[in-house]
Amino acid sequence: MTHEDHNPSASAPARARSDDSSDELPALAALEPVSQGTDRPGFPVPSRSKEPDSEDLGAPWGWTDVGLFVIFAIIASVAITWALVPLAVALFGAKTADFTGSSMGTSKSILLLLSQGLVDGSAILFLFVMLRTRTEAPFWRTIGWRNLRVDGRTFQASVLQCLGGGAVLALVVSFLGGFLNSKDTLPIEQILQAPVSVVLFGVLGVLVAPLVEETIFRGFLYPVIARQWGVVAGIVVTGLLFGLLHAAQLWGGWGQIALLILVGILLTWVRARTRTVTASYFVHLGYNGIQLLGYLAYTVGKLRH
Repeated sequence: MTHEDHNPSASAPARARSDDSSDELPALAALEPVSQGTDRPGFPVPSRSKEPDSEDLGAPWGWTDVGLFVIFAIIASVAITWALVPLAVALFGAKTADFTGSSMGTSKSILLLLSQGLVDGSAILFLFVMLRTRTEAPFWRTIGWRNLRVDGRTFQASVLQCLGGGAVLALVVSFLGGFLNSKDTLPIEQILQAPVSVVLFGVLGVLVAPLVEETIFRGFLYPVIARQWGVVAGIVVTGLLFGLLHAAQLWGGWGQIALLILVGILLTWVRARTRTVTASYFVHLGYNGIQLLGYLAYTVGKLRH
């Protein structure tokens, strides 16, 4: 697995930081002071040219690694899902028939959600091992979780601004989604029929999904795409892939899928604008949080009636 053919000098920035402290959590890494050039204090602007920014886009991986990651994700998804079925049968007395066919029962919905969480965890582990073969620099910082200072504000103020932006985005998307036609019941709504599935979905959607998806899309994929075709293409293509990944959950709701692609593009724009995954993570967190609260309010109201 090599990347030199795609980015000959990509490993240099990462090695330059190899004497830093050990791996940090994303939130801690985000507390570092800004050291990059800006057009105004604390708010770096992405380059409009196709020339890669050595700090932001000089990731020590390339297209070969992206291909291997996709293959790994597909194999892991199938293997984990099939491994959970006999485990559920042996430990919880479930029946194999509960997990087959097109019907969506509680057991099947829980299995799908749990398998998604395990696949997410295995994906991060894959990226961690891959980076360890490239550089000794801290994992989170190397994959894009860098300092966060919006318009020269403090870290805490920047976080609040990103969370607020994500909440506003969620409200706008929900409002627009109300005007779009879709099937009576989307696949994701079939999964969330039981209270335990709603709770599990909420935990994964708020605590796991933003961290994993931002690390994969805005941290891992975006630098490779932007380095190849430019920042604008990197923003659009990464956002498109993000929306299409969720298409299975919204199949039949084509307007909702289009809106989610737009959300993916905006998240990638935030990441490119600030040159840190930390910013897009908090926007994503605010977005998912408001979406979850809205869904819970809808569900409780529906149950009352």
